[in-house]
Amino acid sequence: MHARAVTALTTALLGTVALLLPATDVRAVEDGTPPAVIAHRGGSAYAPENTLAAVDKAARLGAVWVENDVQRTRDGKLVVLHDDSLARTTDVEQVFPHRAPWKVKDFTAAEIARLDAGSWFGAAYAGARVPTLKQYLDRVDLHRQKLLLELKHPQLYPGIERETLKLLGNEGWLDGKHRSRLVVQSFSAASLRTVHDLEPGVRTGFLGTPSVADLHRYAVFTDQINPTYTSVSRVYVLTVHAFTGPHDKPLEVFAWTVDTADAARLVAGYGVDGVITNKPDVVQDALRE
Repeated sequence: MHARAVTALTTALLGTVALLLPATDVRAVEDGTPPAVIAHRGGSAYAPENTLAAVDKAARLGAVWVENDVQRTRDGKLVVLHDDSLARTTDVEQVFPHRAPWKVKDFTAAEIARLDAGSWFGAAYAGARVPTLKQYLDRVDLHRQKLLLELKHPQLYPGIERETLKLLGNEGWLDGKHRSRLVVQSFSAASLRTVHDLEPGVRTGFLGTPSVADLHRYAVFTDQINPTYTSVSRVYVLTVHAFTGPHDKPLEVFAWTVDTADAARLVAGYGVDGVITNKPDVVQDALRE
């Protein structure tokens, strides 16, 4: 049968099933496991995002998973920062006033290490630094957390997939014990294909909401479909789960960014496998109710 016909049939069948189930029962019907809670950029509602302090805060809040963003400096070092510019979350404009537009790729690791990445969030975090990926991995490992690592803007950093995997390997994150605690995600399908080709054993997640007709293409190289929570439904989640990923397991869904109890309960009812949030405590409390 043609792939589109298979997809259409799967969608129709799952849609029928979903209509027969109350939204709050979908997850329980699938396997009875509550969704994982992933601290977005660490405990970023309570500490400056993507800093070691945010990892620590997530750990204190009981978050088993943390998410981060990886970019590359001018001299080839991997650092953890969300924006491709340093301006929003550091004092780069004061330290280097003549270097606009303050792009990460235009600064060396030593220059970035001079910047204050905490004062913008609050005085209590003055002096926090932009961590290197190695520093971040060490802190996550210290707390025995799991890591959802995003390759941010990979089009700006040719070869960042290989470099990231090399560092992960050097730090032990590709061995059997650590690899089960790692997912590499990106908005770039091409970047994820590269990761999968280089390290087929590493789980990957595509950030976005592909059409049902295209899901079979993503299932070749990715283990997760990670959409904005406002873009999905219980039918879509059930349809994603019907596809088998590269590790012979059903594709998972991690939904983002969920910061209210109502939204947490909504997506849990859809049957998602993970909830990405700036407020892991709020989501955890909602899922316990």
